[in-house]
Amino acid sequence: MAERGQLPPPAKRLCCRPGYGSGCRPGQRAGGAGPGSGALCAGPSSAAAAAALGLLPLGKTQSPESLLDIAARKVAEKWPFQRVEERFERIPEPVQRRIVYWSFPRSEREICMYSSFNTGAEDPAAAPGGAATAPGGAGDAAAAADENRLPFRRGIALLDGGCVDNVLQVGFHLSGTVTEPAMQSEPETVCNVAISFDRCKITSVTCSCGNKDIFYCAHVVALSLYRIRKPDQVKLHLPISETLFQMNRDQLQKFVQYLITVHHTEVLPTAQKLADEILSQNSEINQVHGAPDPTAGASIDDENCWHLDEEQVQEQVKLFLSQGGYHGSGKQLNLLFAKVREMLKMRDSNGARMLTLITEQFMADPRLSLWRQQGTAMTDKYRQLWDELDSSNRPHRTVFTRAIEACDLHWQDSHLQHIISSDLYTNYCYHDDTENSLFDSHGWPLWHEHVPTACARVDALRSHGYPREALRLAIAIVNTLRRQQQKQLEMFRAQKKELLHRGVTSITNLEGWVGHPLDPIGTLFSSLMEACRVDDESFHGFSDFTENMGQCKSLDYQHLPAHKFLEEGESYLTLAVEVALIGLGQQRIMPDGLYAQEKVCRNEEQLISKLQEIELDDTLVKIFRKQAVFLLEAGPYSGLGEVVHRESVPMHTFAKYLFTSLLPHDAELAYKTALRAMRLLVLESTAPSGDMSRPHHIASVVPNRYPRWFTLSHIESQQCELASTMLTAAKGDVRRLETVLESIQKNIHSSSHIFKLAQDAFKIATLMDSLPDITLLKVSLELGLQVMRMTLSTLNWRRREMVRWLVTCATEVGVYALDSIMQNWFTLFTPTEATSIVATTVMSNSTIVRLHLDCHQQEKLAGSARTLALQCAMKDPQNCALSALTLCEKDHIAFETAYQIVLDAATTGMSYSQLFTIARYMEHRGYPMRAYKLATLAMTHLNLSYNQDTHPAINDVLWACALSHSLGKNELAAIIPLVVKSVKCATVLSDILRRCTLTTPGMVGLHGRRNSGKLMSLDKAPLRQLLDATIGAYINTTHSRLTHISPRHYSEFIEFLSKARETFLMAHDGHIQFTQFIDNLKQIYKGKKKLMMLVRERFG
Repeated sequence: MAERGQLPPPAKRLCCRPGYGSGCRPGQRAGGAGPGSGALCAGPSSAAAAAALGLLPLGKTQSPESLLDIAARKVAEKWPFQRVEERFERIPEPVQRRIVYWSFPRSEREICMYSSFNTGAEDPAAAPGGAATAPGGAGDAAAAADENRLPFRRGIALLDGGCVDNVLQVGFHLSGTVTEPAMQSEPETVCNVAISFDRCKITSVTCSCGNKDIFYCAHVVALSLYRIRKPDQVKLHLPISETLFQMNRDQLQKFVQYLITVHHTEVLPTAQKLADEILSQNSEINQVHGAPDPTAGASIDDENCWHLDEEQVQEQVKLFLSQGGYHGSGKQLNLLFAKVREMLKMRDSNGARMLTLITEQFMADPRLSLWRQQGTAMTDKYRQLWDELDSSNRPHRTVFTRAIEACDLHWQDSHLQHIISSDLYTNYCYHDDTENSLFDSHGWPLWHEHVPTACARVDALRSHGYPREALRLAIAIVNTLRRQQQKQLEMFRAQKKELLHRGVTSITNLEGWVGHPLDPIGTLFSSLMEACRVDDESFHGFSDFTENMGQCKSLDYQHLPAHKFLEEGESYLTLAVEVALIGLGQQRIMPDGLYAQEKVCRNEEQLISKLQEIELDDTLVKIFRKQAVFLLEAGPYSGLGEVVHRESVPMHTFAKYLFTSLLPHDAELAYKTALRAMRLLVLESTAPSGDMSRPHHIASVVPNRYPRWFTLSHIESQQCELASTMLTAAKGDVRRLETVLESIQKNIHSSSHIFKLAQDAFKIATLMDSLPDITLLKVSLELGLQVMRMTLSTLNWRRREMVRWLVTCATEVGVYALDSIMQNWFTLFTPTEATSIVATTVMSNSTIVRLHLDCHQQEKLAGSARTLALQCAMKDPQNCALSALTLCEKDHIAFETAYQIVLDAATTGMSYSQLFTIARYMEHRGYPMRAYKLATLAMTHLNLSYNQDTHPAINDVLWACALSHSLGKNELAAIIPLVVKSVKCATVLSDILRRCTLTTPGMVGLHGRRNSGKLMSLDKAPLRQLLDATIGAYINTTHSRLTHISPRHYSEFIEFLSKARETFLMAHDGHIQFTQFIDNLKQIYKGKKKLMMLVRERFG
């Protein structure tokens, strides 16, 4: 933050002391102690000084503070030293010393503020060593590491390590050296530090470390804290001009010559230049009376403010903006804004200056105009802001309109002035009961203004260090809101029948208070909560910094004594809670845009999180009851009214908090509130559209069925959480469970969320430490059935999981539930799910054992399963036939029926793979002839071309031929024509042919069939037909392969011909046929010389 490594700035004022006291000799000022006199900073009452600094508690001082110190301290705070000199002709040196002594900052708070970001604590002082501490949690170690790198922390470490030396105070200038210890890769360095100060503020700093930053470096911090903590160890001199006035001519010449000698390489050119100018009578320097003194303090015209390196602020903001999408840049900017707030709260004028610098850099960013010119796509947040800035034709309040209104705000209203300035401002004779009356029926002041704007005033007062005034205005605003709330309730009750009959409602608030850019409810809540946990002294926001060192206080909110404008038994705490409930329960329209909608959700959750930190007592429970009743009865003014606008912000998150808070104290009201909040009208096509005739009504004109709610998935999850909370609480209460179930079925439209609720209910109902809650199990089952119906005709990747879970749930409910889902399967499951998952699981041994079924119950359940299986097989034979056969195999009639269904479907709707699978099942079950029948039907659907020698159906074809061969010659003779017709692949046909010639047909036949024992002849049917087909397939395949053959496949082709020759030779004239075949190849493909040469080499 300092001008690192540069020379100190020139003195701002000229010092000239022409007069001396009448009793003083030349060379000695009145009250002077002689040339070169110096003294330690501590005065006659060092204990009192230490107490004033916070080093000793007041009340434990060893002696009362002197009148000189009291007066000097006040003068040092308020008057520039030039005014003191001009006001008094003679200033005794002891008085000068005390003024100079007290002019240095006395609190470490400002040093901390100018040397570190506030890392999250509300009070940056409430940490060991005086630095801000990050909140506790899993990130404590990382937060501590970041914090230790802050200049303030490092400065403390340097001070504690004894690294500060050569400390000297000359007038209003402090200097010293700070030694930076050697690190692993860096040697020890000594930094020269210089600090100028005025009226308890540091006005400039320089350090030779060379670092550039917004904040003071650790070396400046170390020297400053040394002066604050160890004032008795700092040698104090009056301003250098005072010392020079005490010297005669010889002493002055000696002084100058020695100074030049010591620093001749640095100052000799400057000294000669100054000497030349002084010796020149017409020089500018001789036209000015006096000479500058950098140690003499401020002039009357100097602005009294802490040193802020404005150039570094601008550079840092520019850097953050240039980083664009980098996630850390936004965090850094937020920290800068937090620093502005911190300064404003301390009533530091640099807060406004720093905010101006930040704003100027934002406005100067070239991307803003460039984006608009080029029409470049922006993020939703930026797009929304730009749209609002240019929305002169839009009806609602925008960023631009808010900014214009802020420019017109003033504080001159006499009623407002009285509210914020006095706790005694009342009017008990005021009887105006109109909507905008200045006082309520108690005579207490009210403040009628656009609520976010009024709360912005509260925030401004807090931010600028006026917490008491902020509290007074906050109380007036909350009392106004409570009065308006009551008036609104009375108004609605008068019109209730008409509004409910029409079934429509209006949004009565132009802007929601929760999620609003100005955060009105959060501001009121924070102001009131702050008053709950501070005492009178610290409430000013300026409690001494060092008193808090080493004391990290936890937030302990209490019912402090009632304020003058609160009801009996009320406190700041009750008021804070009530205004939070009022804001959260307000009916408000969902804003447009992703950023605004996320802000609504985020602010609501943040406010509820703060409420959850408060322990509810009887007083607060009364507030909850009062507000819950109001919200239920307040009609269009409440988000929990009987009829709400279709696009109003849902109340699920808020209602969940209300429910859990009220449940132990008023269960009926808790359930009534939560059940009312379950609705999500934006997803209901029949929801009320709103009253378009009311001028203050805001309706989103949306051409689609649903408006663009970007946070809808989050809202639906919150709705699910609310329902789950009610289900958990209602365990064991049949009436409440039924009511909650009905609400879920009516209001929740997401199958995944209903499934989650069903699972939650099942877990709660079957906890290990208690007997199952049968009512809750039935609720779980009902929800599961609803999920099945909702997802039956839609694609859902969790569908299989859902079906399995439903069977498990029905099993826990009992045998009648299983029987019911099987009898009504067509409304819940697809045929495949019903047979492969539902019926199969029901018929498993584990289910029978789990339910302890007797024989009669088992048979009844099995009958339902078989009926289901046959119905599914009829509806979807391709996917259900095998499951149906499996489920029906123990019942002859059912099994025959299932088999007939397969045969009926085989010619039309079933594929060869399905038929082969069922055929194999039949063989496995001991029905070879039925297997053979199904295999022949499968063969009619199959078609294998010449090059499909790796087709997955080959194994099925080989199995079918083996089955036919085992059954006998007639069966084999029947299937071979089908094989010849369906299979054109030569290698497959040759494999079948070879297998048929190895054994006698029927040798492994069943049922004692007689076999001839002779191998079948290749010259007779059916093998002759198969042999001819195989030879023909080899010939066709050969020609096909030769059409597009490449040299790298020649060797593979020769092997193929070798296999072909083996098949040719199985015929009685096969040798002749193969020779003719080879000769034809040589003639037809004689152009492929290399290949034909290979053919001749192998086959002649």
